[in-house]
Amino acid sequence: MVDLKGQYENIKERVDSSIMNVIETTAFINGPEVHEFQKELEDYLGVKHVIPSANGTDALQIAMMGLGLKPGDEVITADFTFAATVEVIALLQLTPVLVDVDPVTFNIDVEAIKKAITPKTKAIVPVHLFGLAANMDEIMAIAEEHNLYVIEDNAQGIGADYISKDGSKKKTGAIGHVASTSFFPSKNLGCYGDGGAIFTNDDDLAHSLRGIVNHGMYERYHHDVVGVNSRLDSIQAAVLRAKLPNLDTYNATRQKSAQKYTEAFKGIDQIITPSLCETCASERYDDCNCHVFHQYTLRIIGADRDALVKHLNENDIPCGVYYPIPLHLQKAYKDERYNEEDFTVTNQLVKEVISLPMHTELDDEQIAYITKKVIDFVNK
Repeated sequence: MVDLKGQYENIKERVDSSIMNVIETTAFINGPEVHEFQKELEDYLGVKHVIPSANGTDALQIAMMGLGLKPGDEVITADFTFAATVEVIALLQLTPVLVDVDPVTFNIDVEAIKKAITPKTKAIVPVHLFGLAANMDEIMAIAEEHNLYVIEDNAQGIGADYISKDGSKKKTGAIGHVASTSFFPSKNLGCYGDGGAIFTNDDDLAHSLRGIVNHGMYERYHHDVVGVNSRLDSIQAAVLRAKLPNLDTYNATRQKSAQKYTEAFKGIDQIITPSLCETCASERYDDCNCHVFHQYTLRIIGADRDALVKHLNENDIPCGVYYPIPLHLQKAYKDERYNEEDFTVTNQLVKEVISLPMHTELDDEQIAYITKKVIDFVNK
């Protein structure tokens, strides 16, 4: 699914020298590489504050802690996403409120958000799923109307642009009140271990977050807030600094590969290819940076998705099903408040979706082989 070794070969010299510099200086925690990466990512995103953390799940939890959300407060998020999004809500004893997603974009359904709001609602967590920007115009408007926080889960969308209806453009993660991301190795911007970060334009919130990630300390042994231990280590920051200048190129390469996949699948009735954002008029993935294709995800209709997974594996083609079980049906997050009729889209998607290999090292021969095997299966 990801060719990290091939990607490494192209940046090997800088990665190796940067890691060795960290080892030689022994500045392993909060060293210069971390501070420089923070500044460079702030410049790239156009956001005032980046607060590095140990991983993306921590980043999302710390973002919620910084907002001062209290046990029992309701937080609305998508039913169709990775469990970390709802996991941190539950860990903080907040109340997760799962809603359905849009069948075309796979992102949170804005009409479902509106229906889910109660007097206890305090925040919305849109996920830029698979690398496609969620409908932030509508989400921010809903949040403003109801005085809610918006916490962007940007773990899959780093580098994507959101184009507003007025034509203005911002990076995902720089739109809501606060955002989180993950630098897990398979991400579009990934390190060689765990890593994450929180983004905000709010000075006071940024100050709180910096204390929370470091045991609640602003001065050593002075614990001003309840915190956690969640710091990006210097070796991971060194890897990320080597990759960040290439992120736009990495994403453009993914977009080109996605376009080749989609062109190969044109006219195949059993295959629905990925959509672009709701505000983009382009039909070409490489003309619109609203989708950075962390995953290239198809819907398989009128054919057996699980049998296709087996067929691809038998032909040495890796693939993934993200995600096979809706969050509202997971044992940890089941709740009698949920009605199955409120999750018709998610319940259908989990039976249909399949993600094909997507990374910066994909070549035309590999894409041709993969698409042929998919088409051969659905046409048989």
